[in-house]
Parts: sequence; C-alpha cells; structure tokens
Amino acid sequence: MTKVIKVLGTGCPKCKTMTGIVQDVVLENNLDATIEKVEDIMEIMKYNVMTTPALVIDDVITIKGRVPNKNEVLELLKANFTIKTNNPDSGCCSQDKCC
Repeated sequence: MTKVIKVLGTGCPKCKTMTGIVQDVVLENNLDATIEKVEDIMEIMKYNVMTTPALVIDDVITIKGRVPNKNEVLELLKANFTIKTNNPDSGCCSQDKCC
C-alpha cells in the first residue's frame, strides 16, 4: 500500500531541503510512497502547524519546525511501513492470516 508523505512548507530553503531529503530516502530505499509538497498556507494550517517545514506521513505529523537528516527520515518511514512477508512463522502472515 502506497504511503502518502507530505512536506508542509511555503517554499523556503529549509522546506526545499526537507523535500530533497525525503525524495532521496524514498528513491534510495525503493519505498512505495508518494511525496506531496504542500505550500498553500491554508492547507498547512489545517494540520495546526505553525512552524515549517513539517513532515506528515499518512496524515500524522512526525516532524515540524526543523530539517531532519536522512537517517531520521528513513527510521520514521520504516516505522510507518508494514513489511509483508510470506514466512508463516513471523510477521503478519503468521497464524494462517495475511494482510
């Protein structure tokens, strides 16, 4: 299932840097995700974010007001991705059910 990643920011250098970092992490790790850049201030305010840039993964604010490094973004994305496995002894496919 494709994750929706949003970078909230009005286009300042920090917002552009965060967008680049997120794009790099998604591409380098072959993650199934779409990246949306949200620059409309009214849309940003719907998330109750007052400091940008902000990173939103599946409508959950994960970072706001600062630029993360690649490792931090990767860890956040890993924590928010469900990894499917065909191994019946582990993961979501255990106990005769699969996601």
